[in-house]
Order: sequence, then structure tokens, then C-alpha cells
Amino acid sequence: MKNFRSLGDFANHLTALAAESTAVTGHMTETGAEVIQKIAKSEIGHYQPAVGPFAKWEELTAETEFEKIRQGYPVDAPLLRTGEMRDSIERTVAGNEAAVGSNEDKMVWHELGTLRVPPRAVLGPAAIRAGEDLKARFSRTVAAWLAGRSWRLPRLK
Repeated sequence: MKNFRSLGDFANHLTALAAESTAVTGHMTETGAEVIQKIAKSEIGHYQPAVGPFAKWEELTAETEFEKIRQGYPVDAPLLRTGEMRDSIERTVAGNEAAVGSNEDKMVWHELGTLRVPPRAVLGPAAIRAGEDLKARFSRTVAAWLAGRSWRLPRLK
């Protein structure tokens, strides 16, 4: 715990925190988007269980698997063919706002499902799965920042 010799020292500490707050929250936003993007990309090609409001991924049909074999794509790897859709998942960060997504139409079809294809959501589940890790990271970051220690890679004592 940080101790202050006077109210003036405490006021100076609060002033320093205020000056640094934009950098801290920007760092946490960038970190959060990066973690979600990484998890979303890693889900492509692996059956996913249900999480939150998102259903588990249904098995690919035999017809789909045979077509993948015929075209030389990996089998038993849902949503993975060339890796193009996986690689299209990007993140954009502006200040304290972030977006993780893809401009690929196929991603929307898989997220929401179509008349013929069941939904295999990637982005929403990735955000939920990232939640516990991010809570712990952000807690350490905020605690270190408030204590006046290095908050970029905090280690609590």
C-alpha cells in the first residue's frame, strides 16, 4: 500500500493518476481487443462448446466433409478451409473503444447461421471466453496504476 506524508503528496499522486489515465485505459482497451482477436482466430477449425447465449457448434455433415476431402481441405475442422476467414479477423482500437470482427461475408453467415447452415458463432463466444482472463489482467493493471507502480506488465506483491 502506498503511504503519503501529506495531503499535498496525495493530491500530487492523484494529479499524476489523472494525467496517466488515458494511457492506462487505452492500454487496457488494446489488450482486451488483442486477447479477443487471438481467441476468435484460435476457435476456427475446432468444434466449440456452448458458451453464454451461443450454442455449441454442430458436427459438419458427411456431405460437407466429403466435399472438403474432394477439394483438399482439412477435415473435422469446422469453418477452416484456406484460413482466409480466420485471417480476416482484425481489431481496430480508437481511444477507449475497440472492435474485433471481419469484413468477410462468410463470417456473418457463420455467426448467425443461414437457412441451410446452423450458426457457429466465433466473435461473441471469444469475447465471453476472454472475460475471466481480462478481469484478472485489468484488476492487476488498475491496482498497479493506483499504487503508482508500473501498470503495463503489473505484478502484484
